[in-house]
Amino acid sequence: MRRSETRPSPSRRRVRAGSRHPVRSVVPPAPTTILALLLLGAFGSPGLLPGASDSVRVVVETELGSFELEVDADRAPVTAANFLRYVDGGHYDGGTFHRTVHEDNQPNDSIRIAVIQGSRNREAGAAGFPPIALERTSETGLGHLDGTVSMARGRPDSATHSFFICIGDQPSLDYGGMRNSDGQGFAAFGRVVAGMDVVRAIHRAPHEGQRLNPPVRIVRAYRKEG
Repeated sequence: MRRSETRPSPSRRRVRAGSRHPVRSVVPPAPTTILALLLLGAFGSPGLLPGASDSVRVVVETELGSFELEVDADRAPVTAANFLRYVDGGHYDGGTFHRTVHEDNQPNDSIRIAVIQGSRNREAGAAGFPPIALERTSETGLGHLDGTVSMARGRPDSATHSFFICIGDQPSLDYGGMRNSDGQGFAAFGRVVAGMDVVRAIHRAPHEGQRLNPPVRIVRAYRKEG
């Protein structure tokens, strides 16, 4: 699966002609990056330290099979730390994939997307966490490509636990895209690295409108060791 960076700032990245991979310039850390790392430290999530270069793997087991995510703690530290605290706290165990979006079930949207959306187990009794700041794709360089995992939200800075996975490339979900009328996009923070067939099976599961019927149960989600 390919990984790409979207809409880099001309002052921070340049692209060789004919190349799909940007060449990064050496620049001082941006204030937003420093703030993100400070917020990440405030979360106190184990295994995520400012400047850590290793990605984190998360296995999501569902009743239709399992898939594996690579969480990019380097480029989206706040969003990654938020997702991982829900994983580590067992909040997604017993949760569901409850929404599937197809070309033909979004009649009120002029800009069409294809995603599945999952949420934590609200009946488990554990309280959720406060909303997090939006890490825009223009800052992280993480685009909404096939298999990208990203945070659902209403207004900016409102994401909590609900996440979605892209089926095919979805550039309208990046910063500047107009799927959301505010143009701020959504916070991509990782990608599916194994089991995309399971993700597509969830996308094809029976549904009424955009609601999966029945919802696809998340058996458990956990960090992959090693």
